[in-house]
Amino acid sequence: MSDVILSMRGIVKQYRMGDELQTVLRGIDLDVSEGEFVAVLGPSGSGKSTLMNIIGCLDTPTKGSYILHGRDMSALDEDELSKVRSREIGFIFQSFQLLPRQDAMQNVELPLIYSGVPARERTKRARQMLERVSLHDKLHHYPNQLSGGQQQRVAIARALANNPTILLADEPTGALDQATGHQVMNLFHDLNEEGRTIIMITHDIGIARHAKRIVRILDGNLTEGVAEDA
Repeated sequence: MSDVILSMRGIVKQYRMGDELQTVLRGIDLDVSEGEFVAVLGPSGSGKSTLMNIIGCLDTPTKGSYILHGRDMSALDEDELSKVRSREIGFIFQSFQLLPRQDAMQNVELPLIYSGVPARERTKRARQMLERVSLHDKLHHYPNQLSGGQQQRVAIARALANNPTILLADEPTGALDQATGHQVMNLFHDLNEEGRTIIMITHDIGIARHAKRIVRILDGNLTEGVAEDA
């Protein structure tokens, strides 16, 4: 059995809204093993974005424990969490979040700059990642010269650049048409077959079914399902 690389126990997230205490996550338990492809499926307002932010170390839980690669995230300060975000987690967003004045190579190199990778190695790795997502002929194209699907593939290459423990994808096909969305999901499938661990947040059951395992979130509660019968 593969090693568990992410373990959450009793994760609660609360926000104070004036005099009211709003509970968004209600005691989430979740384990993800190395090499899994997990979809977190839920409607708007279900708590899935909050859960994603905690998984990605962009937010911290009110209660509960979060262990990533054997380290307790609650014990880390902001500088240490920033290092975890840059080295352990590759983020893929619905809106791509590419820098418009940087070409594909420069966009992919960005997290490597933050990680202090030398220039020659950055260039080599960025080229390799873009070739991996079949954009070898678009290395010096700017985002406005690329289709939506190509922009998302640049974003995936950027997420892969630091060889992260987890690819964390937030509605990765939300800005794409159906055919292009399926092409991106096929790329995710290939990456997972290579051993990449992927956690994908989505409201779309059709997209969720591309994962090997589905967990459903509703009103801050998590329940298990499998891709075949979800």
